[in-house]
Amino acid sequence: MGEQEAVHGLGGFLRARRALVRPEDHGMPAGTRRTPGLRREEVAMLARVSTDYYVRLEQGRDKHPSPQVLAALAQALLLDEEAVAYLRELAEPAVSARSRRTRRRERAAPGLVALLEVWQQTPALVYGRYMDLLAANPLGEALFSWLGEENNLLRAIFLDSTARSFYRDWERIGEGCVAALRTANTDPGDRRLAELVGELSLGSARFAQLWARQEVRAKTAEVKHLCHPLVGELALRFENLTIPGAPGQHLVVYHAEPGSREDDALALLGSYSSPPATAPDRPGDGSARSAGRAAREGSAAEDGDR
Repeated sequence: MGEQEAVHGLGGFLRARRALVRPEDHGMPAGTRRTPGLRREEVAMLARVSTDYYVRLEQGRDKHPSPQVLAALAQALLLDEEAVAYLRELAEPAVSARSRRTRRRERAAPGLVALLEVWQQTPALVYGRYMDLLAANPLGEALFSWLGEENNLLRAIFLDSTARSFYRDWERIGEGCVAALRTANTDPGDRRLAELVGELSLGSARFAQLWARQEVRAKTAEVKHLCHPLVGELALRFENLTIPGAPGQHLVVYHAEPGSREDDALALLGSYSSPPATAPDRPGDGSARSAGRAAREGSAAEDGDR
């Protein structure tokens, strides 16, 4: 496990972020360099630690530097607020085999699934810490109908060519999802994460490149440009909300400006996903679809300590 943690844990993060910092960013001459970024001794100098100590950190031989050293390293590597928080989590000894043993399969809470059904005119979905789709209301299912039986958004984005047609800005979406996956998962011993990253790295060279960059960035509100096979191009506002009591899970809601073409398109899409008007009322029909999605995911997801 030690070698894996050196690659994917604190040492790997320091090494990857060192490669992204230019000497000029600190007012140093670039000179001739065989590899991009700062040299180890330059990071050590900027952080005011010995080169030998910094090398031990990158090699995983020292995994728990003091808060003062972490702050100095963050400044030397020009980390933003989210990256600093991620760095601190990597160095936090509380992430242990014990915490991995207590991790349970991810499921969307029944109350949350019921809440999604109330939003009949708004696509809403719940994703887990590994980007598994845990639940979706009928309009969310209709918007992401191209997923089919695939429950993991990352697998769909990087391994299904349909994603490049659905996301008009596929590259930016892919970068954001990879950064969000790393942000939500700081345990280098997480087997579920290792399996997912391994599968995606083998199947997609672009994913492997993005994962190696070790960028961290949580999903935030923005406008996403989509192209749905039934209703065409859409520019929808995207809201990402964390779910209290469910670490790593987040609620994703898409919405359009009232009266806009996108608003009409969502209404049309909703009519496609609604039961026929002549069918008898079936309370909870939409909930069953969302709960079914959650149940499929619950059976497919594995415990972190499997």
